Amino acid sequence: MRPSGRQPAHSPAGTKDARRLARQQRRAAEEQARRRRARRRTLLVLGAGAVLVAAVGWGIWAATRPAPALPVVVYPDQGRDHVAPGQPHPPYNSNPPTSGWHYGQAASWGFYATELPDELVVHNLEHGGIWISYRDASDRELVDRLAALARRYRSKVIVTHRPANPAPLAVAAWGRLMLLNRYDEAAITEFIRRFRNRGPEFVPD
Repeated sequence: MRPSGRQPAHSPAGTKDARRLARQQRRAAEEQARRRRARRRTLLVLGAGAVLVAAVGWGIWAATRPAPALPVVVYPDQGRDHVAPGQPHPPYNSNPPTSGWHYGQAASWGFYATELPDELVVHNLEHGGIWISYRDASDRELVDRLAALARRYRSKVIVTHRPANPAPLAVAAWGRLMLLNRYDEAAITEFIRRFRNRGPEFVPD
């Protein structure tokens, strides 16, 4: 019988073909894995770049955006004279006062459910503090919101009851006053940002 010419599967030629095929398959799998890793790296780089661009863009926008307009009135400086408790002095030029005659000791920062003497808190303004005062102590929602706001600042913010206010809310700094008919946290925090530590006497407390 004549040989068929086909090599058995276990012949050296068949073994070589199987090995070559296995190498090709392995290389193809490695190439696919390499491409997947490259795609992941590209996506990570693009994602990080997008985050960086967004952060830089937000920073530029925040730095260059116009500050919101505030209804702030500037009053002439009435000086920094000290007076003793009960000692008479000329009238203040704003209500509540933003400068002028005051006691020799300032009040502690924070929230007060009671009224404090104007002359006491004006000393806080001299130190660069912000004085937030409310007219209606029975408005519990407003009082609670102001108390929470005061807790956000370790110093340089004082909140008191003041029935003599011409508006429901008054926000004062040295020489500046903002009257509000309702609680406006954005306006109040912007006022604090602009004018805190802007008094004539800097005290780091």
